[in-house]
Parts: sequence; structure tokens; C-alpha cells
Amino acid sequence: MILITGGAGFIGGNFVHHWLARQGAASAEPIVVFDKLTYAGNPHTIAGPLKSGQATLIQADIADRDAVRQALATHRPRAILHFAAESHVDRSIHGPGEFIHTNMVGTFSLLEETRAYWGGMNEADQAAFRFLHVSTDEVYGSLSDTDPAFSEATAYAPNSPYSASKAGSDHLVRAYHHTYGLPTLTTNCSNNYGPYHFPEKLIPLMILNALDGKPLPVYGDGLNIRDWLYVRDHCEAICQVLEKGRAGEVYNVGGINEIKNIDVVTTICRKLDELRPRADGARYESQITYVKDRPGHDRRYAIDPSKIQREIGWKPAETFETGINKTVSWFLENNDWIDTVRSGAYRDWISQNYAERT
Repeated sequence: MILITGGAGFIGGNFVHHWLARQGAASAEPIVVFDKLTYAGNPHTIAGPLKSGQATLIQADIADRDAVRQALATHRPRAILHFAAESHVDRSIHGPGEFIHTNMVGTFSLLEETRAYWGGMNEADQAAFRFLHVSTDEVYGSLSDTDPAFSEATAYAPNSPYSASKAGSDHLVRAYHHTYGLPTLTTNCSNNYGPYHFPEKLIPLMILNALDGKPLPVYGDGLNIRDWLYVRDHCEAICQVLEKGRAGEVYNVGGINEIKNIDVVTTICRKLDELRPRADGARYESQITYVKDRPGHDRRYAIDPSKIQREIGWKPAETFETGINKTVSWFLENNDWIDTVRSGAYRDWISQNYAERT
């Protein structure tokens, strides 16, 4: 079996569904999800696999070494996929401590317990074992409009508490491979979007605010550029890296879709105009509002995925056009899931973050 940290979150939850569908539900390798279930961890995301018994949920913090040790001893995974992370830049600006705790202390604790667990295996099981760490392109910093895209050789230059904490976790994973021989893999991905995306992030926030008749807040001039990766394409990349990746290596995973933030928002507005027109006949673009930029806002991210294409054979299946169509449709069709995540705490956060920028 495999153990997935953060498997009730956005990317981890999508990975659970993708893993089971990819292998065939009846014969799929079982999954243990290890998740603290913070505000962004939602067991409803993986309710089907939990109900069917294809996945088991352990609610615990990755920084709790006793809980990690017990999970490893009980379930004996042949691989650990480490998705668990605090991941929202704005939240890291307001409260960096949680990001240091989860992303650095938590990753350290997980690595220490994994090293002890791996050290007790026989030689064949040690050779087959993998620890796959899921990270972000934000560790590389910011690009100008003319800079080449991030490669695996790009120097780290994180600009927010979030990206700095993820950079620290990347370095720990690298060190545990080179110092202790732990067979690790690291993936650094570009901006994900798709089903089950928590509504504090740009794309789901724009969809839901538009439908609710609320302003669509765009930071600064809206010209910041991101490389958008459909989440199920990312999940397939992780599957292939787990199968084919060389221990100790880093693989950048990008969607090859560089798009300005304002163009992302206007595209969503046009899709909603087609699929769910406003009752008053107005365009959703009329709800766009420009707000004060966030501190240290990186101008551009772009991933060069040539290494994973060359060594693994992966490339994204979705364009931004096809991916955003699927995403908008999913949010229009899944009100029950949306209702479960739109708690009072979430609404308070949105109010705090955007009210101060008006």
C-alpha cells in the first residue's frame, strides 16, 4: 500500500481519486491518508474511497512523530507521497508560524520516522521504497517577462514565508537522500487548478464570488503571470515519477500554460456567461475590482518541463481551455461539496484578507 500525507486536501484528494481510477477501483493498491484536517483538509473530498474501504483516513499532524511512527508500523507502506503543506501565500504573510511548523518541522519529523522505518526493511524492500515530496515552483522566486522558465538547475530564491518554508522542506528531502541514502523523489509543480480546489485560491474564488454577485478582487494591475497545470495532469505526473523516477532526482511539472491573472479571471467570466448567465443580463466581468497588491508578489512563474518529458515521458493532456471548462463545470455541479468547505472560518479569512486591500 501507499501512504499519502495531506490526502484530504486539494491535490492530495485529487491524487486519491486519480490513483484508484488509474489502476481500476477493484484492483487498486490501497491507500492510507494521513491528514491533520485543517480548514483546507476535507474528508468529503475523498468520501467515496473512504466509504468503499479503498482508502483509510488517519487524522493526525505530520509533526506528531508518535502518530507517524504508529502509522508506518501498522500499515507498512511501500511508498510515501508527501502532499501535506500549508500552501496559501496570503495566509503565510498573516501568520508564518503555521507554515514553518507544517512545511519544515512536519517534513523533518516525517523524514526522521521514515528513515527509521526504511532502515528496518530488508535490502529488496529498501531498494523498492520511495519517498516522494510534492513541492512548488515558488521556491525559485520570480521571473521577468524575458527570463527563461524555471528548470531543476534554477537557484532557489523564495520571496514569501510560504515559499521559504517549502524551500526548506525541499532542502531537507535532498539532504536525507545524500546523507542517509533515503530513496527520495521531489516534484516542483506550477499553479494547479481543478475539482475540489479550496475557495481561497484564485480560480475557485473567482467562480464562487461571481456566482454570488460579489466583487472579483484582482491584485495590483492583474498582469502577474502563472503557468497553470490541471490538477489531474499533475496527479498523472506524480504517478509516473513514482514508477520511473530516479532516486534523489527533482522533476519540474508544468502545464505549459503561461497566462496573466487578469486573463484567467476574464476567461472564467466568459465561461460563466455561457453556462450560468446573470439574471440581469450583465456580464460577470463587470464585477472585477482591482485591489492593493500583496507584499512580495512574484511577477511571473514558468516551468520548463523538458526533464520530466525526456526522462519519464510525461506531458500535460489538458490545455488551459479544456481544463478551465472542466473546472467551471465541476464547481457549477457540486454545490454539496462547496457548502461543506464554506465555513465561518473561511468567510472570516476572506473578509480579513481582502477588506484591508480595498
